[in-house]
Amino acid sequence: MAADHHHHVEDDDPRSRAADRAVRRLLLLIITPLAIGTLVGLVLLWPGRDPEVPPEVGPPATAVKAVVERSTFGACPPEQGGAESACQVVGLRLKSGPDAGLPTELVFNVLANPGIPTLGQGDRIVVQPSGPDSYAFVDFQRGRPLLLLAVVFSVLVVALARWKGLAALIGLAATLAVLAKFVLPAILDGKDPLAVCIVGASVTMFVVFYLAHGITVRSSTALVGTLLSLLVTGVLATWATSASRLSGAGTEEALTLTALAGQVDLRGLLLGGIIIGGLGVLNDVTITQASTVWQLHLADPTLKPGQLYRQGMQVGRDHIGATVDTLILAYAGAALPLLIFFSLADRSFGDVITSSLVAEEVVRSLVGAIGLVLSVPITTGLAAIAAAQAPVDRPGGTPPAAGRARAAATRLLRPRAADPWAER
Repeated sequence: MAADHHHHVEDDDPRSRAADRAVRRLLLLIITPLAIGTLVGLVLLWPGRDPEVPPEVGPPATAVKAVVERSTFGACPPEQGGAESACQVVGLRLKSGPDAGLPTELVFNVLANPGIPTLGQGDRIVVQPSGPDSYAFVDFQRGRPLLLLAVVFSVLVVALARWKGLAALIGLAATLAVLAKFVLPAILDGKDPLAVCIVGASVTMFVVFYLAHGITVRSSTALVGTLLSLLVTGVLATWATSASRLSGAGTEEALTLTALAGQVDLRGLLLGGIIIGGLGVLNDVTITQASTVWQLHLADPTLKPGQLYRQGMQVGRDHIGATVDTLILAYAGAALPLLIFFSLADRSFGDVITSSLVAEEVVRSLVGAIGLVLSVPITTGLAAIAAAQAPVDRPGGTPPAAGRARAAATRLLRPRAADPWAER
């Protein structure tokens, strides 16, 4: 076994501290204009008014909660097929709305309504008025199981990640708020969807990265890596959609949106969706790569940037293999009903892949995967340069205990507020 090497902190190494300050200044010079640009974009693209509901949509339906008290099967009334058809008669107790507490009935023609599930006693459902003293089935109530899943998820995150987990949950809430209060209303207000999604993604990144991981060199490096990767993704998505002649109008939802909200640019919406969809995976990859490089640096502070990069990329290659497969499978899973439909139509694989409906998903998958792959070397390289310049433990000289004592005294005497980029 090789001889033991003792380390001590050389915080007063002028060259090391100068290099560390240079890296922090460079990150500050990069991030500051990005933050200012994000704020300016947020102000310019902020929706000026609430979206108007087109007359074709009509007034919003009044949803009423109800509980099934009884369920029987029998012959249908004459207007629903008579004795030749089977109907389910469901007795309900309304739990909300103007008739809360009153009983009512629903009659389903089982053969004519295959999309309506069989209801049983105790089912909690949602209905809406369909006429005088009559209601129509809308959906099941899913609030309780979804809330339970959210609580279990939150408890596990906080229990395992502690304060960082709590910060991550707050960041998640902020992300949902950005989508609900800025991205969706701004697109409906006629703003360019691509610009809106880029600004929304930038706001989300600043909040999530710095809230969950602190204002550190490591999180700032991951943030810059994510921004650069998103820039590549946006440029590539713009080229790919143009070269593939994709307009974003390949789905029924898009056609319906054109009829109800003609001010929305569907191609821009497709590009914005690629940006938002790729952001979540990029966040995971970039912060993981930055953390990996920092842990390698802490394990062996003598490693040079090239060595840190090569060792970090060993982890990054595994990350690429696992995450790209996950990304492609996620998109394939979302498009699975569509693929089955084309299979039933007996169309060739080439025709299916190049059709407008599937081509949108192919472009979305491949562009997101390319941005993901490029984010690994970009972030690993930035993190290797930044980590290698940080003050490190070097062999020789002062005994370890004395070095640790001097480092602790230095940290106590040095105000934290003077260095906003200090590692926590």
